[in-house]
Amino acid sequence: MTTSVLARDHGITSAAAVLRTVLARGPLARDAIAQLTGLSPAGVSRQCASLAGLGLLTTRPAAQSPDRRAGRPRTELDIAADRHVVFGVHIAHHFATLAALDLRGRVLASEQVPHPGGEPERILAGTAARLREFRQHHQKGRIPVGLGVASGGWVDPDAGVLVEHSSLGWYDVPAGPILAELSGLPTRVDGHARALASAEAMFGAARGCGSLVHLFVGNVVDAAIVSGGRLYRGPGSAAGTVAHLPLGAPGTRCACGRSGCFEADAAEWAVTARAGRVSIADVVEAAGSGDPVALDVLLGRARTIGRAAALLFDVVNPEVLVVAEPGIADLPACRDAVRAEVSARSRGRVDAASRVLPTSFPGQDLLGVAAGAVQLDALYTDPHAFLA
Repeated sequence: MTTSVLARDHGITSAAAVLRTVLARGPLARDAIAQLTGLSPAGVSRQCASLAGLGLLTTRPAAQSPDRRAGRPRTELDIAADRHVVFGVHIAHHFATLAALDLRGRVLASEQVPHPGGEPERILAGTAARLREFRQHHQKGRIPVGLGVASGGWVDPDAGVLVEHSSLGWYDVPAGPILAELSGLPTRVDGHARALASAEAMFGAARGCGSLVHLFVGNVVDAAIVSGGRLYRGPGSAAGTVAHLPLGAPGTRCACGRSGCFEADAAEWAVTARAGRVSIADVVEAAGSGDPVALDVLLGRARTIGRAAALLFDVVNPEVLVVAEPGIADLPACRDAVRAEVSARSRGRVDAASRVLPTSFPGQDLLGVAAGAVQLDALYTDPHAFLA
């Protein structure tokens, strides 16, 4: 079978090239799919039939063109978004987020499960128990694809291990095997920055971009790099570790023993302490209501993020850089501050207004999308192997 242009460029199968094209541009007629993917019409027909058999594609009548002659009715292919469901668990500093998503990455339901920190096995067991109840309420006759697990820090997806999550104090935790056994679902684990980079490429503002950097700034700070349409992981999946770049205030001490680390300066716990607030949501709300202290703290954080973004543009030169951080998502002044730093500091004459973007998934859905995208990226990379 001839390999499509999309499959060749992105390292995915021909079936995935069809599926991703319909996801990005659908509903589409078969001849349009052939043109966009580079597959032959016969190859497209075979793949569409196979994907429909897996319940991933559905047909619908095409819109009738006014100048089209009467004849055989045309049909178009679309993602069968109402048949399957993907479940997700995102593990954060103070809580886990449970989510159910459809095949277009839309969050159907989500909830937060607080945890006190401490022993990972106990927290994972409690999360899995709540997930079983969550499934009973939200599966609603859909076929479960599997469970995606996302977290900050250093995550090894091949082993399903949280290698290092400094804010939780977790090291070498086999979260994937534990949650697979307790949930009974096929489980995949990845870092949330990489998962969100995949989500941006599949469902968000970075669709069609061959390269992007995703920068996640929460209680942990992570980056993910997509080049040639593929995530770059590096040996041991350690790529994207930016937490200890020397970009923060020189006097800010970090848990690693040094001063001025990016994460120690920009993490949510540091920002809320400087603003005198309980949560980052409180800081953003106060800044939006005109509190000068809260706004000043968030603008300082945005400038630090901008320095990191400028460095990443110089090193990676992505088409776009996406930032997941609530101040940048909600407050134009924070977006402007990041872009101003990039424009001033990057050596590549970056058009920051068009190439520095806020997350496509702001608010409560962000962490659920991250978790679900771990499974959805695998599905859209090789659907036949995934659902075999």
